[in-house]
Amino acid sequence: MASDDSTVLKLENVHKQYESADRDPVPVLRGISLTVQRGDSLAIVGPSGSGKSTLLNILGSLDSPTRGSIRLDGEELAHLPEQKLAAIRSQKIGFVFQSHHLLPQCSVLENILVPALAATGRAPTSALERAKQLLERVGLEHRVDHRPAQLSGGECQRVAVVRALINRPSLILADEPTGALDHSTAESLADLLVELNRDEHVTLIVVTHSEELAAKMGTTHQLQDGQFAGSVN
Repeated sequence: MASDDSTVLKLENVHKQYESADRDPVPVLRGISLTVQRGDSLAIVGPSGSGKSTLLNILGSLDSPTRGSIRLDGEELAHLPEQKLAAIRSQKIGFVFQSHHLLPQCSVLENILVPALAATGRAPTSALERAKQLLERVGLEHRVDHRPAQLSGGECQRVAVVRALINRPSLILADEPTGALDHSTAESLADLLVELNRDEHVTLIVVTHSEELAAKMGTTHQLQDGQFAGSVN
């Protein structure tokens, strides 16, 4: 289906329930509809158990909806085979988690280049140059050869952000990206995400309990019992 070039992500009536052999199905998402434009920044907030993580997994094609439509850059994701979804995740989606998930045996530069290796097993020269430019952009050019154990928590998260950006994705999904950081470091990372969202013109969606981080996004959506209860612009 064709898509307006300005629309990155479109969900229509997305439901998710989990089946159980010994009880009724457990509904988690109940009719989520959402349109996100290129370059938007969006926070999804809500209490534990409201469906935030399930929604993020569906947005990132790590899980599929029970019914409903999800399109990324105009391509329907809901029922694609896993091999195709893996390629889309690699090329079009960058992930930042609460825990940085850096490979401890690899240097900062090697960690950043991991997504660029997915297609051919070898990072192109353009990816190497982009990695160095982004590291300079986030103030870590002097840490290129360090390993994660030699970095602070905030530095590890900045490396994770650069890794998410390396393939020039359409969409960055961040799951509690400041949750494991002290207040000052969390504020610094939040500012960095906002700056990169603007400068890279990449769409940013964060799931967070942090009111401060949510307030920095262009729009905040409240998720309650698997439904959007409202939004704040």
